Amino acid sequence: MKLGLTIAGSDSGGGAGIQADIKTFSAHGVFGMSVITSVTAQNTMGVLGIEDLTPKMVLLQMKAVFEDLFPDAVKIGMVSNEKIIKTIANGLREYKPKNIVLDPVMVSKSGVHLLKEDAINALKSELIPLSLVVTPNLMEAEVLTGIKVDSVKDMRNAAKKIVELGAQSVVVKGGHLIEDAIDVYYDGKDFFEVSSERIPTKNTHGTGCTFSSAIAANLALGYELFDSIKRAKEYITGAIRKSLSIGHGVGPTNHFWRWNL
Repeated sequence: MKLGLTIAGSDSGGGAGIQADIKTFSAHGVFGMSVITSVTAQNTMGVLGIEDLTPKMVLLQMKAVFEDLFPDAVKIGMVSNEKIIKTIANGLREYKPKNIVLDPVMVSKSGVHLLKEDAINALKSELIPLSLVVTPNLMEAEVLTGIKVDSVKDMRNAAKKIVELGAQSVVVKGGHLIEDAIDVYYDGKDFFEVSSERIPTKNTHGTGCTFSSAIAANLALGYELFDSIKRAKEYITGAIRKSLSIGHGVGPTNHFWRWNL
């Protein structure tokens, strides 16, 4: 069995973060493992609180996984402060895993900032250069590049700038565009567009986490990067189409939609 590792924050509501990642790994037949960076108290209505783990505990979790259960792919999500980011980067440089997918989680669906301001430069200098692919949404692409991103042309420009930061490739997610959900993939040389119809639902909690962990799962299974991105796009589209109307706010996607659960 292939192994996938998620390095991210915990979501007590189960729709995003570590919980969404492990569900996504399981849905792809990949054994999921975790390094928890932060514990969040949240549900479909918002984030009640955030508490970061110590860098020492983050490093110990990485040591426990890499020295016994070496992953075939690594997904990185919520890494809220500079010390944790540098700890993760040092661990990745030591253990040298392949197939690192970085989802630069910055703001929750309810508008709570999950990445501290002083950590943005550390994310750009420490983690982006280690990544096979970075998967920002429009807002995250704007923060990383300093340019306004409102169109496919803007997405291409942002992707170029993120590759200039050291990433091997980038997928700028267009879920917040007005028309169809178009993602722009840039491999450092050429641009490709991956699109799907826009699904009318409010239940999109955890879409970014789920998409990036689906890319990681497919990489772990041995698919090439662009194939992994296309397969992840198909998977997240189905998960949104079959999303769950639970809770009183923004409901989660359905990670096990292929089984009609």
